[in-house]
Amino acid sequence: MLRLLLLAVALSPAAARAGRPDKIKVLIVDGQNNHNYKAMTPFMKDQLEKSGLFAVDVSTSPPAAPKAAKDETPEKKAEREKAGAEMWAGWRPKFSDYKVVVSNYNGEPWPAPVNAAFEEFVRSGGGFYCVHAANNAFSGWKEYDQMIGLGWRGNKYGKRVYYNEKEERVTAEAGDGPGAGHGAQHEFKIMVREAEHPITKGMPKEWLHAQDELYQGQRGPADQMQILLSAFADKAKGGTGVSEPMLWVIPYGKGQVVTNVMGHENGKALQCVGFVTIMLRSCEWLATGKTGVAIPENFPTADKVSLISR
Repeated sequence: MLRLLLLAVALSPAAARAGRPDKIKVLIVDGQNNHNYKAMTPFMKDQLEKSGLFAVDVSTSPPAAPKAAKDETPEKKAEREKAGAEMWAGWRPKFSDYKVVVSNYNGEPWPAPVNAAFEEFVRSGGGFYCVHAANNAFSGWKEYDQMIGLGWRGNKYGKRVYYNEKEERVTAEAGDGPGAGHGAQHEFKIMVREAEHPITKGMPKEWLHAQDELYQGQRGPADQMQILLSAFADKAKGGTGVSEPMLWVIPYGKGQVVTNVMGHENGKALQCVGFVTIMLRSCEWLATGKTGVAIPENFPTADKVSLISR
C-alpha cells in the first residue's frame, strides 16, 4: 500500500512540476515605436520561447493619439481627448505577474499609475530589459533615466560615457561633446568589456554584429553603469571616432536593468546570433542572477556575421 501511495505521488502533476523548474515569465511591452514593433516583437517572442526557458506575453499600449484636424471644433477636440483618455485608462499591465519586462516601446508617456507600477516592479526585484529605441523613450521621467543610465537625449541632458583612443573609460559632463545620434547603418565589431559577467562570459573578445544603427552620444545620469559591450563608432560611417557603450547593466533598488542599444528593425540586426544570445542570457540573468544559455557554435567571429534564419 505504501509503495502504491509513493508511486501515485511521484506521478502526480504537482510532483512533476517539482522535478523541473517553471518557465520564466516575461512580458514584452510595445504599442508605439518609431521602429516597426509589429515585426520586432513577434521575432523576439519566438526566440525567447524557442529556448524553452521562457513563457512570454505581450502587452500592447493604445496607439498614438491622432493629430487634431485643422478645422477641429472645441467639441471634437474634447471628444478626441476623451476617447484617448479612456483607452489609456484601460491599459494597466500587471508587471508584478512577471520576472522580466522587455520594453520595445518608444512613444507617448505612460499614465502615472503605469509609471508607478513599473518603478515598483523593478525596485522590488524585477528585471527590465531595454531594447534599442526603448532607450529613446520617456525623456524627463527621472526614475526611467536612472534605470537606463544613458538614453537618446540632447547633449545638455546629462553625462556621456565612452572609451577614448587609449581604451580609457571617459565620463563627459552635460554640454561637453555630442548628443545622441547614429551614423549610417553598417556591420560593426563588438568588444567585450566585462568577460566574467554571466551575460558575456564565454563570448569571443571581439565579434562582428550584423548591419545595425550604432548608437552614440547617449546622455543621462550614468550612475552605477557596468558596461559589458562597446563598439567603435567610425567617423567614416558618421560616428564619433570613439568606442560607444552597446550593452550595460544598472541596479535599481532590488532589481536590475539591462540596456541593449542594438536591435534595429532592419531584420539583420535582430537575426544576429549575437543579438539573440544576448537577449536570452540577459532575460535569464535578470530573472535568476545566472545563465545556463550556452554560447552557440555559430556565434559571430571577429570577421564574420552569423544570422538566424527566419
